[in-house]
Amino acid sequence: MRKTTLVTGGAGFLGSHLCERLLNYGHEVICMDNCFTGNKENIYHLMNNPRFEFMRHDITFSLYVEVDEIYNLACPASPIHYQLDPVQTTKTSVHGAINMLGLAKRVKAKIMQASTSEVYGDPTIHPQPESYWGNVNPIGRRACYDEGKRCAETLCFDYYRQHNLPIKVARIFNTYGPRMYMHDGRVVSNFIVQALQNEPITIYGQGEQTRSFCYVDDMIEGFIRLMDTEDEFTGPVNLGNSGEFTIRELAEKVLELTGSKSELIFEPLPEDDPKQRKPETKLAQEKLGWEPKIGLEEGLPRTIEYFDAYLKGKLFDA
Repeated sequence: MRKTTLVTGGAGFLGSHLCERLLNYGHEVICMDNCFTGNKENIYHLMNNPRFEFMRHDITFSLYVEVDEIYNLACPASPIHYQLDPVQTTKTSVHGAINMLGLAKRVKAKIMQASTSEVYGDPTIHPQPESYWGNVNPIGRRACYDEGKRCAETLCFDYYRQHNLPIKVARIFNTYGPRMYMHDGRVVSNFIVQALQNEPITIYGQGEQTRSFCYVDDMIEGFIRLMDTEDEFTGPVNLGNSGEFTIRELAEKVLELTGSKSELIFEPLPEDDPKQRKPETKLAQEKLGWEPKIGLEEGLPRTIEYFDAYLKGKLFDA
């Protein structure tokens, strides 16, 4: 059955890949984005599809559309962007969730909320299971995003309990791939762009902090499988790759793959930067039949190829 699906933040990194996948499955897709961090270049190739509609709109204002499903991905997701206007970041998470949950309630749509591994803060449990309540500084510089997403989860579950609204909550761990914004401050894009330009690669701390990196195609598959679960399954469910690497290991891998002459330089750690981040993914395997298939050895070259083409101006040539 063809569905009409709303993707908020649809011109962003994850959103554009999700719109593309949904169109490939035959859905009608409404892509909504205010283009604060989203980029219409990410969706140019979809514009001529008769089942695709782009709508420039800020999620903090109400929206009235008839849809069957909502993927709420709207929110700056990198520290550089969400700390630029922290009040607006909190509004986007909280007011945006209220508006999308209200829309889902009015039109009887199923909704998936894009949450984040940041709800775990600087974790004291490793790896992080969904049952872990987190270790978050509520007044730090990252709190606008961390606590905003935690409140969005609260709202989802209150709508579920109070209004019997079918909800899905995905806790997204580090994701990378083509269409990442070049200057978003995320470690994969930072390292690749610096390496391709033979600039010093900036590592914060000594690079011993660990992260897990999920390729975008795997993450989108997780979104769709989560949305397709029975209404009784709400999540939250961790979506991420359980392979764990130090930041220094990632930098050395990027240097190897690019053949770059960049040197490593070390800067102080930012406030509240997590020392470890790795998802416990048993729930996703059990309920979604999902686990990542694309490792760094396959995903990094694809991402490097994208940024190399972008830097050379070859992506959007007529």
